[in-house]
Amino acid sequence: MNLYEKVEQKLKELGIEFELVEHEPAVTTELADQFIEGIEGVRTKAMFLTNKKKTEWFLVIMDDGKRLDMEKFGELAGTKRIKMASAESLYEKMLLPPGVVSPFGLLNNEDKDIKVYIDEEIIGEKRMSFHPNTNEKTIFVETPDLLRYLKAIGCEAEVVLL
Repeated sequence: MNLYEKVEQKLKELGIEFELVEHEPAVTTELADQFIEGIEGVRTKAMFLTNKKKTEWFLVIMDDGKRLDMEKFGELAGTKRIKMASAESLYEKMLLPPGVVSPFGLLNNEDKDIKVYIDEEIIGEKRMSFHPNTNEKTIFVETPDLLRYLKAIGCEAEVVLL
């Protein structure tokens, strides 16, 4: 079973409906946005972060047009020296390459050691979009269903103002 099929299977198992758009590989949010133009749902970016010592891991979900203040996020997360995790760490923790980070990668996190943060500014949106462990597809899922999915796989998302 490939990584996308794992996502599809889990969503169906949970009774979560989704809209799927297949497209050519999109390695940036700007390119991905072109493929899903006109479809209702907030365009997200998910960032995989760590502290300097690589002892804490974070998945941050926010509007793709917003910039993350790393220092402010570090204060919110109660740690210092936050940075983007390396491609090697991303693969080790979620089996994903760069450009494919999403909450669906958490299905592959056997250690269950990634803390999830969602920007308060998008939590009220009806739907969100993500790559479902491949950059050749974009999936739209309703926000309450995303939260239900996270809870079902053992991840509690913290909603914060980023």
